[in-house]
Amino acid sequence: MQAWIPGICSGVFDLQNKKQVGKDKEFMFKVTFQLEGGESIEAFAAEGENLLEVARKTNVAIDAPCSGNAACGKCRVKLIKGEIDSKKTSHISDEEYEQGWRLACVSKVDADVEIMVPDIASAYKSRMKVADLDSAKEIEIFEKTKADIEAAGIEFKNDLEVVRVTMEVPSLDDTMPDNERLTWAVEAACGMEHVKIPFAVLKTMAETLRKYNFDVQCVIRKGGDKAEVLDICGPEEQVKLCGLAIDIGTTSVAALLIDMKKGKILAKASTGNGQIRFGADVINRIIESLKPDGKEKLQDAIVSETINPLIKQMCRSAKISPQKIYRMCVAGNTTMNHLLVGADADPVRMEPYIPTFYETTSIHAHDLGINIFPHARVIMAPNIGSYVGGDITAGTLASCIWNRPEMSLFIDLGTNGELVFGNEEFMMSCACSAGPAFEGGDISCGMRATDGAIEACTIDKDTMIPTLSVIGDEGQKAVGLCGSGIIDMISELFRCGIIDPKGKFIREGDRVRHDKYGMGSYVIVFKEDAASVKDVEINEVDIDNFMRAKGAIFSAIRVMLNSLDFTVDMIDDVYVAGGIGSGINMQNAVNIGMFPDISRDRFHYIGNSSLSGAYALLLSNEAEAKVHDVAHNMTYLELSNEPTYMDEFVASCFLPHTDAGLFPSLTFK
Repeated sequence: MQAWIPGICSGVFDLQNKKQVGKDKEFMFKVTFQLEGGESIEAFAAEGENLLEVARKTNVAIDAPCSGNAACGKCRVKLIKGEIDSKKTSHISDEEYEQGWRLACVSKVDADVEIMVPDIASAYKSRMKVADLDSAKEIEIFEKTKADIEAAGIEFKNDLEVVRVTMEVPSLDDTMPDNERLTWAVEAACGMEHVKIPFAVLKTMAETLRKYNFDVQCVIRKGGDKAEVLDICGPEEQVKLCGLAIDIGTTSVAALLIDMKKGKILAKASTGNGQIRFGADVINRIIESLKPDGKEKLQDAIVSETINPLIKQMCRSAKISPQKIYRMCVAGNTTMNHLLVGADADPVRMEPYIPTFYETTSIHAHDLGINIFPHARVIMAPNIGSYVGGDITAGTLASCIWNRPEMSLFIDLGTNGELVFGNEEFMMSCACSAGPAFEGGDISCGMRATDGAIEACTIDKDTMIPTLSVIGDEGQKAVGLCGSGIIDMISELFRCGIIDPKGKFIREGDRVRHDKYGMGSYVIVFKEDAASVKDVEINEVDIDNFMRAKGAIFSAIRVMLNSLDFTVDMIDDVYVAGGIGSGINMQNAVNIGMFPDISRDRFHYIGNSSLSGAYALLLSNEAEAKVHDVAHNMTYLELSNEPTYMDEFVASCFLPHTDAGLFPSLTFK
C-alpha cells in the first residue's frame, strides 16, 4: 500500500511498511495528538523529528514560552501509546516520567505515537473568555477613560454615518451606470464633492440596488469633503455600525466590540496570543519569523488563530454579523505590529534598531485577512521606538498624564515593562525587558489572568497556610498564579520569613520542600485540591525570575528619574496598567521593591490601558489625531546607553533592594 502525503516530503510513502519510496527515503510515523477534553488531531513526522515542531506545523497549540529551549517546562504532554525518544529534565519528576509525562521540546519521534495535550499546555488558546458585561469591572475603567479624555476637550465623534438615498430607477432613457447614480445621490445627500465606492461594495451593488428598487441606506465614511461608501443596506433595516478595538500583547490579546453610534460596549473577550508557542518574548518571535515561511506562520497565528476566533465569539455573543464591523483599532508593541501586518521585524532587534514603520494609515481589514467588513480601515496606534510601541502611546492617551500639571509616572506591566514620566509640558519614555513573568511566563505555575488563576493571596505567618482568591466561578479550583498573584505570593513569603532577601527558602514545614539539588519550593495548593496534574507550587527559580522582572521595573524608574534630576518623592501620581489580574496590591508591590516607597494613595491601577486607549481611538477621530501628537512629543530614553542602568538593575534584584534606605516605611525583620 502506497500513498502520497502532501506537504510532508517529496516522494511516495509506503504506509504498510512505514517508509518513503522515492526521493528522500526516510521513515515516517503517525503522531496522534489527543487534546484534553477535545478533538484528536493526526500528523505525520519524519524519524527523529522534534515533537514540538510537529505540533507547530500541525497547528496543535502547545505552550512554549522559551521557544523550545527546555527552560520553562510548560510544554508538558503525556505519552498515551507508543514510545518516544525523550530525555529527562528537572521539570519532570521521576514519578511523572513513569506516568508518561514528557516535555515536547526535548522529545523526538521514532515510532507511531499517541500524545495527550493537557488543557494547561494549550490554555493560552483554549481559554478564550467572553466577559459578562453586566459584571465586568473593566467597563467602569473604559467609561472613566472616555470621561477623562472628553474633559480634556476631545470630542467623541467618528467618521462613520448612515444616510438614506433614493435614486431614479434606470431605464432606456436613463442609462447612467449604477456607480455614478449612487455616487451622485450620496454627494447630494451629504454635501460631499467626492464619493468613492470600494471594490467590496462595487461587486454586489447592482444586486442590492435592484432588490430595494434604488431606495437604500448607505454606510459612509467621511473625511473632509470626501466620502467612501462602505455598505449598502435596505431602507428599513436597523443598520448596525460596529467597531473593534484590540490590544495585541505579546502574551495575551483582548478585544472590545463597540456600537459606534452609542459608544456602548457590546462584547469583551480575551485569549492568549497564538504566537506564544513560538516563544514568550519578541526576540524569539522575530527569530522564528526569519525561518522559511516564518512571517506567514506568525501572522497566521495572530490573525487566523487569535483575532478571528475572538471576533467570531464576540459577534455571536452580541448577535451581530462580523460584516457590520466597519472600523478597527489596534494597539500593540512595535514587534507585534510588524508581525500582524507581515512586515520584516528583524531590523527591530538589530542595531541601529530601525523598524519598517512607526505610523501607518493605509491598512484595511482585507489586507490582513481579518474577518470583518473587508474595507474597514485598521487604525494602528503609533510606535515611537523599537521597544516602545502603540500599546504605550494608546495607554498614555488613556492615562491623560499629557493633560495634567502634576508629575505623573505611567507604568505598563507586560512582557516588556514600559514607562512614561512627565506632565502636560513634557514626557519621557523608556522600556525594559521584564520578560513574561508578569503574565505568568517563566514561572513554573504561572498563567494568564483567566479562570483558575490565583490573583491574590495571604499567608498565615505561623502555620504557613495560604488563603487564596481564584479567578472564576465559586468553587473554581486553582490552576496556577497570574501576575497579581505572584506579587502577593512573593511578598507574603518574604513577610512571613519563609524566604530571605535573595529569594531562598529559609523556613521548614509541610509546604516547604527541597529537591535533590537543594532547590526549595513552596506548595500553594496540593494536587488533590487543584485543577492541575500536579501540586501548584512556586520554587526558587520562579522567584529569581520574578525578582529580575521587578528589578527591571524599579531600576528603569530610578534611571529615568535620575536622568531628569528628579527623585521619587517628586512623583505626584503613579498610574499602573496591565492585564495581570483584577488589580495589584500596591503595598505588596512596594514590599518586594517593584515600585518606589511613596504614599500608597498616589498609586492608581487603571487596568488594560492599551485597550482603553484603542477604545478611545476607535470612537473618536480627535482622539486618533491626539495620540499622534502624544507620540511626537514623547522623548525616548534608551536604557542600554545609560551607564548606571546595570548597577541599578543588579541592586534591584533583591527583596526589596540592596539599599534599605530606599524603602524607609518597610519594617520586615
